[in-house]
Amino acid sequence: MMMPIIAVLFGLALLVWSADRFVEGAACTARHFGMSPLLIGMVIVGFGTSAPEMLVSALSAYQGNPGIALGNAYGSNITNIALILGIAALIRPLAVHSQVLRKELPILAGVTGLAAWQIWDGVISRADAWALLGVFAVLMTWTIRQGLQKQPDALGSQIAEQLEDHPLPLRRAGLWLVVGLVLLIVSSRILVWGAVKIAQGFGISDLIIGLTIVAVGTSLPELASTVMAARRGEHDLALGNILGSNLFNTLAVVGIAGMIHPMAVGPDVLVRDLLVMAVLTLSLFALGYGFRGIGRINRFEGAALLLSYVAYVVYLVVGVAGS
Repeated sequence: MMMPIIAVLFGLALLVWSADRFVEGAACTARHFGMSPLLIGMVIVGFGTSAPEMLVSALSAYQGNPGIALGNAYGSNITNIALILGIAALIRPLAVHSQVLRKELPILAGVTGLAAWQIWDGVISRADAWALLGVFAVLMTWTIRQGLQKQPDALGSQIAEQLEDHPLPLRRAGLWLVVGLVLLIVSSRILVWGAVKIAQGFGISDLIIGLTIVAVGTSLPELASTVMAARRGEHDLALGNILGSNLFNTLAVVGIAGMIHPMAVGPDVLVRDLLVMAVLTLSLFALGYGFRGIGRINRFEGAALLLSYVAYVVYLVVGVAGS
């Protein structure tokens, strides 16, 4: 059992490091070829921070472990809101602009409803996967077009500042791009192997492993970027990281995994995990609504989110112990 545990820890560390190198290399390469900072932030960085979830879920589905694939996606969404956003709000209360409540959050709520409707029959078929990827493509196209029509915003300015602070020659940027991608694949294989062996050794489902260990591990890039944004007072960037990542996970991550291998979905996913994910998503409306001005997720509400994550994990552990 020691080797699988070491594999998970090593795989997680390598996954986070290689994802960072991949994002940096891809962003600098794109900048060398004239891509705007806004598009780099929306496309390159967006895909890069979700690359661990996509690769781990795709590999899990390919190897016949759909529980890890699905648990990774939905567990990452729960982790993003309850754990990461809770920690960020504890560091510094987060302002929530009305645009988020009117546009981004309703889209995420609608996508969550689509996910519930698709797994209602107990399976994610290839047709379901195509639908998820189709919605994802439409949303990405619309978001990019909206972004290009606007003046440079906080996200574009932040990405431009980061690239200017850490310039890389084209050759080195290309090297990090290739090395980061290769190590992402290698670390994903190591992580999935260790997670499956741990699940088999303790006699628990790979879904639980995906919802907890794997979900937290693949969400570490979001944790790092969101906490850094919160410390700098960049509220839009912190909240945008979470909402964007959850859209990627629900649509692209599940869609890619379902395309590779249709997945049977147990009733626990619908009545427990997806329900928790939906409640947390809807709670952001209440937390972010400003009755006397701009909305704000304060430290008390951040602590409540963090406690809800602890309660969810304890519930999973108690369920495993009782089974």
